[in-house]
Amino acid sequence: MSGSVSVPAGSQTVGPYFRIGLEYLMERTPSLTLDAVGTIEVRGRVLDRDGAPVPDAMLEFWSPAKVVDKAGAFPAGFMRVMTDGDGRYSVVMERPTRVPPGDERAHAPHTLVLVFARGLLRHLISRVYFADEQANQGDPVLMAIPPERRATLIAQRDEGRANLYRWDVILQGTGETVFFAW
Repeated sequence: MSGSVSVPAGSQTVGPYFRIGLEYLMERTPSLTLDAVGTIEVRGRVLDRDGAPVPDAMLEFWSPAKVVDKAGAFPAGFMRVMTDGDGRYSVVMERPTRVPPGDERAHAPHTLVLVFARGLLRHLISRVYFADEQANQGDPVLMAIPPERRATLIAQRDEGRANLYRWDVILQGTGETVFFAW
């Protein structure tokens, strides 16, 4: 038919019960606290194109552990968090290290972030870097991002606490977080 408009069917969208379907995946007792040596907290909000909070998003944070295993692989640290009614999240994790350590071509300390939310057919993939890392200047992925967009991947240190960072995820529009294709 000419002139027809395709409309997604219900099976092609995630909502409206996204949060209910994921509640069982959430860890109820965090394994890390800010009292532990080498831990950091990343806080922020998940916002839509209009700046409205996304109250039912889930973020997965994947980062290399501080040690290399016997096979030379970097075991991943993993945390999963949900946003609250105001789109806010908070995650405590081990501070990431360079990958691989000691290599001048190494990636700066960062965490891979997967974003799941109502209306997304597939999760989004991003990275969060830390503003106080000198290694950011040589990170091959970060340097491949246009300079005006890099800031969307860099968590800023909170002035009041040395181990607290702020990083917002903006799903679309002005200031949209950089997401990577997969």
